[in-house]
Amino acid sequence: MTDWTADANQALCLSLVRAQADDQVEETQSFHPRFTYPIYGDDEKIYGYNGLTIDLRFASGSLAPFLNIKYAKKLDSSSTVDDVEGTLAKFLPEDVYRDEKSFLERVEVDSIAFKPPGELIRTYTRSAPPLDSKGKGIAILEPNVEETVVFEAYHATWASPGFRELHRRMQLFILLYIEAGSYIDEEEDTWEFIVLYEKRKRRATPDVSTYHFVGYTSLYPFFCFPDRVRLRLSQFVILPPYQRSGHGSELYNALYQYVMSKPKIAELTVEDPAEAFEDLRDKNDLLMLLGNKQFMEEAIGGDAVSHGGGRVGGVGKGGRSGRGGSQTSGGKGKLGPPVDRAWREKWRSDLKMAARQFHRLIEMLILLRLDPTDESSIRAYRLQVKERLYRFNFETLTGMDKEERLEKLEETFQGQREDYMRILALLSH
Repeated sequence: MTDWTADANQALCLSLVRAQADDQVEETQSFHPRFTYPIYGDDEKIYGYNGLTIDLRFASGSLAPFLNIKYAKKLDSSSTVDDVEGTLAKFLPEDVYRDEKSFLERVEVDSIAFKPPGELIRTYTRSAPPLDSKGKGIAILEPNVEETVVFEAYHATWASPGFRELHRRMQLFILLYIEAGSYIDEEEDTWEFIVLYEKRKRRATPDVSTYHFVGYTSLYPFFCFPDRVRLRLSQFVILPPYQRSGHGSELYNALYQYVMSKPKIAELTVEDPAEAFEDLRDKNDLLMLLGNKQFMEEAIGGDAVSHGGGRVGGVGKGGRSGRGGSQTSGGKGKLGPPVDRAWREKWRSDLKMAARQFHRLIEMLILLRLDPTDESSIRAYRLQVKERLYRFNFETLTGMDKEERLEKLEETFQGQREDYMRILALLSH
């Protein structure tokens, strides 16, 4: 019996296409979305086709799109057959190519003509990955020769020439990779963006650089009394071909450096972060604090301890606090426990972090260095964390009787501590 129902997540095949002179892989590699429910409905199913493939390609730099719908069989036209192309077209820009030849010509032109809109704010490099067993590898220029790959982050706004058109093409990735993601309103002119690109020299003409889209983040400023703004991170996405290679951390660090460079920005906040992004944010914020010599010297009351090797500040792979010189007890340095609150607030303001985020980081740093034999410090730490948890969950907890409230608070504390141990273990990887 013919199956007329397709999984939309599997049917939709995405790819980033480079010009022939730029392509460093033997064939264009496709990838699939995580979500298609914003387009094809909550069940993410498409009915009426057998062997359905939705071929959606993008020029790797400008993201000019090409769409081609292919299938082995289609049911006779009726109200039950889904309009695959018409439904998807509502979420795509108007300049979608349907003719493959014209699209590939556009890719060739864009490989030379496209330059990232906005202002360059960060550059970093990576070594190209080795060829895999099939002789393929992204960004390999010559077989078996290591090549340095450059990545650049650009800050852009609607006023950046060409950016509005680029954004209309790249915003689809928000729907496909961020749960509950949605398009932003172009009429709100205060949006800011940081876009990450891979920068390569063409094989045939190495004096010409080409740019390939990696991911981006969108930011919205809110007024912060008396004369500054609070910048909120709204969306953050790295495309699958570049995931699990540290580019998310690099994009986040580019954003944080931008925030620190702008006196008008009071602090960085995050809108309803997903768990994976929270981990990325926590890890990079912790590494930043651990690498801040002045902060660490004040925190622990002496020379900052160097964190290296397979262990980070006494926390090994098992996530348990170690013993020895990397612990501290109450009274040694501003970190405590309990933490010096005035000192904490000064650093929170200087580092432009939201209160809850910075308080969590402080709690993780205390736990990182907590001596498991120092009962006084352990008690002070427990009270510090529980006080914050009580304030954060005040409405829920005040509706309970005393015994239930204390039990729930202890349960929440233990869960928070376990999660801190899990995050601290990430520092070793």
